[in-house]
Amino acid sequence: MTDASAQGRTLVLLRHAKAEPPGEGPDARRPLAARGHADAAAAGVWLAKHDLLPDVVVCSTARRTRETWHGVAMGMTGSPPEGGSAGPAPVVRYTAEAYEAHPEDLLTLLRAVDPTARTVLLIAHNPGISLLSVLLDPERADQDGMRTSDVVVHRPDVDWPELAPNRAPITDRHTARG
Repeated sequence: MTDASAQGRTLVLLRHAKAEPPGEGPDARRPLAARGHADAAAAGVWLAKHDLLPDVVVCSTARRTRETWHGVAMGMTGSPPEGGSAGPAPVVRYTAEAYEAHPEDLLTLLRAVDPTARTVLLIAHNPGISLLSVLLDPERADQDGMRTSDVVVHRPDVDWPELAPNRAPITDRHTARG
């Protein structure tokens, strides 16, 4: 049974953009590569073009995901008109629990989203984010996983606290390239 209050909910999964190769420092501090910055902005443009501007963003605290969100935000809004606003800003939650998370951990983060939120953007890492997409829609998910800057749009048929396996069909996907 579809929950009437869940109508119109959208979950956008975004794997972070292309990062620099691993180096001397901790993995969580790896920055985006030049291509990653361009791809993140392209993802934002695509989201805006498809009217997928988030009310809530749940983002890993890793540097590459935070930089991905920054690029997406710039791509979504562009430069605001002089003296005007680029639109309402989403609530952004940076969470360490999204780094190296299992799909069930990501699902727990999504269940905690404000129940009034209509569009939620989750920016995280593989394999967790790809496996979450499979968990939510095993029939339509890409079994090979999400590439960097892949966007997968799910439409949950339940409220956020009840989000569960097989309850969020995929309605669109896009690989952002700048």
